[in-house]
Amino acid sequence: MALPPIIAEKTAFQHALLDWFRVHQRPLPWRESPSLYKTVVSELMLQQTQVKTVLPYFARWLEAFPDFTALATASESRVLKQWEGLGYYSRARNLHKLAQAVAAMPAPPSTPAGWKELPGIGPYTAAAITSIAFNTPAAVVDGNVVRVLTRLTADATPFRDSAGAVKTLTPLADALINPSSPGDHNQAMMELGATVCHRQNPLCTICPVLAFCSAQKNGDPESFPRLAPKAIERRAVTRVWCMREGKLLLHRTAAGSRRLANQHELPTDEHLGLDASALDGAPLLAKKKRAITRFSITESIHAVPPPRGRLAEGLVWVAMEDLDDITLSGPHRRWVGELLKKSAR
Repeated sequence: MALPPIIAEKTAFQHALLDWFRVHQRPLPWRESPSLYKTVVSELMLQQTQVKTVLPYFARWLEAFPDFTALATASESRVLKQWEGLGYYSRARNLHKLAQAVAAMPAPPSTPAGWKELPGIGPYTAAAITSIAFNTPAAVVDGNVVRVLTRLTADATPFRDSAGAVKTLTPLADALINPSSPGDHNQAMMELGATVCHRQNPLCTICPVLAFCSAQKNGDPESFPRLAPKAIERRAVTRVWCMREGKLLLHRTAAGSRRLANQHELPTDEHLGLDASALDGAPLLAKKKRAITRFSITESIHAVPPPRGRLAEGLVWVAMEDLDDITLSGPHRRWVGELLKKSAR
């Protein structure tokens, strides 16, 4: 893309942005006594997850695994248990494999290309890690940065999706990066999008780079970026609640599964081989709604009697006293706790 007029003012823009960031940045734990390990852990945890959600997990993670070596030597089951509830569990497995790779190296890589060879590291994460930890002038572009850049330039390009916007805007982000403080510059851009340049009702009156913003001059910052709305697919799932002699029936996902490997969830009607007629009259204990990427999922939980005969593959009885020791997916941990409290009344 042709570089916009802000490039001519980039030095003043860089200074205004960094002056603001160094005064107003949030006191996040990975910014306190920063290290390569803290940067790597925080970046993987923050993939598709909000800062407020990550904070308690980050603190517990650092207590359990204070460095690459401690994480590399931990068992996968312990790693997944520490990650429980944070979602997108492939990130935990990738972080575990990454730690094993880094621990085996004479020194960790210092370039984006080197980091992209490691598990779970794409262009964005590689740029973030190397700019923050090694002062490499590699720009990061996420949803927050897309919003800031399109408003600074009043870029009315109709993007099909976020990935397309990131690809188109990366040359501009690279052109604007401050070569003397690339890590702080990248964090400042993300911080600006997260705390000032909101998707709706941006706080333009306190924006440190207001003087450079074409969208604000036009009076319509909320019109940017122009992203096509996501197509939401609705799904319905029927789950069963089944107890016997102080044990709860759960489904454990196979070890080789791409999602939720070795994790437990409440079984579905299909896991028990039940059809719709078998659930006629089965009490509805709860109805839960959640969103995963483009899916809007409604999950109904029905009480059913214990199955007869041998359990189907993946089904396991778990004693109540052992529930805290197994890895349950986050929503199911909450649902099981709620239903156990309800049954105890």
